[in-house]
Amino acid sequence: MNIQTQVQLKPFNTLSLDVTASHYLKVHSTQDLVDGLDYAKQQQLNVLILSGGSNMLLPQYIHALVMHMDIQGIENITEDEQSKTIRVAAGYIWHDFVLWTTEQHLYGLQNLALIPGLVGASPVQNIGAYGVEVGEFIESVQVYDRLIEKFDTIFSKDCDFSYRHSIFKDDPNRFVITHVTFKLLKHPHLVLNYGDLRQAVGDEQTAENLQKQIIQIRQSKLPDPKDYPNVGSFFKNPIIQQQVCDLLVEKFPRIPHYPQAQDNAKIAAGWLIDQSGWKGKQHGMVGMFHKQALVLVNYGQASLTDVQATYRAVQHDVYQKFNILLEPEPVLFDETGLIRSHLE
Repeated sequence: MNIQTQVQLKPFNTLSLDVTASHYLKVHSTQDLVDGLDYAKQQQLNVLILSGGSNMLLPQYIHALVMHMDIQGIENITEDEQSKTIRVAAGYIWHDFVLWTTEQHLYGLQNLALIPGLVGASPVQNIGAYGVEVGEFIESVQVYDRLIEKFDTIFSKDCDFSYRHSIFKDDPNRFVITHVTFKLLKHPHLVLNYGDLRQAVGDEQTAENLQKQIIQIRQSKLPDPKDYPNVGSFFKNPIIQQQVCDLLVEKFPRIPHYPQAQDNAKIAAGWLIDQSGWKGKQHGMVGMFHKQALVLVNYGQASLTDVQATYRAVQHDVYQKFNILLEPEPVLFDETGLIRSHLE
């Protein structure tokens, strides 16, 4: 175990915020994880689990032990004629994993290509894109339960997966994800009913072409964090009651909306932001990307305060126009390494 002090986290968060951690540990194994948690307890430090840094808003200084997950490996578990079950370590890069599954003729995750982050973060907010959510293919999640101080397995049915949600968001300081077990298909089942995806795929309806088109679509709309520091889609697509949606459609006929369970509807947050005048607009060093209004970009040496000022201005303008309060997707942390509500 190699605990470092006063470590710069700018390279490890995709919004490129200038952040210093008082204590830092790169976790290469489950033993590193246990040793790090013991150290934090002895030193009376909170613990912040850092994955790919693609869904985090961090303050300028964090007095806590930042544990950077880097456990690697893929393990075959079981298979039958229809599916194969594999266990993937939390430190594996998500996009690389998706590409690997396609190369291995394993299917289901192709719609989730090019999503930033690591495998271990994928169950936390049940990442999703183009009509697919990762929870559909997760069999179980291997965790260290900090409450009982033991390793445990949480099966998919107990993860409470829903839109951008899981039990890991409800109790963020309890579970540290070490591995994720996926049950993937051996025969392609293409999901093409989202936006212009069917047209993009065309007649070549293969998983390989679907993945290729997903990558091209995302690259055409979403900036590379290396060029324009960002955390991907900054706001969740709001879920509203169908009757409220019907009233909005009457007033704004072009508003993109999608039926959901329990007589609800999902509204495209990017369209709301665009119609509120924020696409391509900057607020100091922070702004909404000119190709995709849903992406907040750090155009300079922005601080967390700068980011908050911008996204709150966006929330205000969208609410004034549509009476919908957009909810940020990234997790907000305070100076002690604990998660805070965006409403505080």
